[in-house]
Amino acid sequence: MLTSPAITANLGSVSMARRDTGEPIYRNLISSYAASVAAHGTRPSCLNGTVTNNKEKRMLSYDVTEWGKPLQPRERATPVPKGSEVLLKLKYCGVCHSDVHIRDGYFDLGGGKRFHMSDRGMNPPITLGHEPYGTVIAAGPDAGNVPIGKDRLVCPWIGCGDCARCREGRDNHCMTPRWVGVQSAGGYADHLLIPHPRYLVDASGIDPAWAATLACSGLTTYSAVSTLAPIPAEEWVTVIGAGGLGLMTIGMLRALGHERIIAADIDPSKFPAAREEGAAATVKADDPDAAGQLQKIAGGMLFGAIDLVNNTPSATLALSSIRKGGKVILVGLYGGEIPLSLVSVVQRALTICGSNVGTVDELKQVVKLAREGKLKPIPVEKRPLSEVSRTLDELKAGKIIGRVVAEIG
Repeated sequence: MLTSPAITANLGSVSMARRDTGEPIYRNLISSYAASVAAHGTRPSCLNGTVTNNKEKRMLSYDVTEWGKPLQPRERATPVPKGSEVLLKLKYCGVCHSDVHIRDGYFDLGGGKRFHMSDRGMNPPITLGHEPYGTVIAAGPDAGNVPIGKDRLVCPWIGCGDCARCREGRDNHCMTPRWVGVQSAGGYADHLLIPHPRYLVDASGIDPAWAATLACSGLTTYSAVSTLAPIPAEEWVTVIGAGGLGLMTIGMLRALGHERIIAADIDPSKFPAAREEGAAATVKADDPDAAGQLQKIAGGMLFGAIDLVNNTPSATLALSSIRKGGKVILVGLYGGEIPLSLVSVVQRALTICGSNVGTVDELKQVVKLAREGKLKPIPVEKRPLSEVSRTLDELKAGKIIGRVVAEIG
């Protein structure tokens, strides 16, 4: 089996030649590399030292330079991978609602309290974007067997690599994370550096723009549905929020075999897409009798609720709709708080559980479901990376149905 040799050449810089001198330079470099290794087991001579150019090639990103303001284009040196690091030339990056909150600089904790991103060590300029997909173009000398020249999806939920949770493969529960687009530079850029090839996932056979969204919305919903499971086939589940994440949740429930699904949202214009994705019924979530409507459809109290909004009204609706022994899975990050009777939780034997993204192995399971056709694509609109701020504005206003993916290049 071929392994990736120590690459000291600045392949990131060479890849940027696509913009200045055309696509063939990039293709020929990768082809020459592959041919030389296959024929001789050695690197082509052009990779034995630094690839030079009269003008240093620089990468482009769209960054938060001031909290709450539009993202700004910023150029800087293209990183060169060291150690086990891997460099990708990005093609797509999904634009997730979480980035609306991060761009604003805080999350609403309820009761007038805020969690500021600066408290997490984030200070502008920072590059957001945690659903990246691109071509592997270089790796450090300790990266091992790296698929140079191949397209890969990136699992962005990267931990410290040393703690007990990371050793268990649960990087998403690491207390000192290095999440892409949060603690480390993200995918609203033309290049991305990640610390190790184990975070690369082969998503071949899937539309790449849709595949990008699987890194967060696909993985997050898979983890949430898995937390709700096992779901009795004859019982009902409500999915609260019918935006991109809600549609993916409906699709994930269907992919994993459950059909009795009610979509709830305050915007009825999202209902056709929810039904198309597989919801058996819909309810307007801000209707004064929304809980009663849910119970009427289900013929009684529901088994469970997955709240993709997770603000005060949505969580209240979820808790008022489920039966004794039922489950509420909280996923969304809109924020807020609710009064909660602790005795009632005990007497009703309720499970209230937060679910936060997922693991590399779970992402591989999501990709498998998509590749097998069990998980159906949701509506995806491609926009230039330069329009990422407009997309975040529309997400914040609730105007987007399905997902938007930034097209890079």
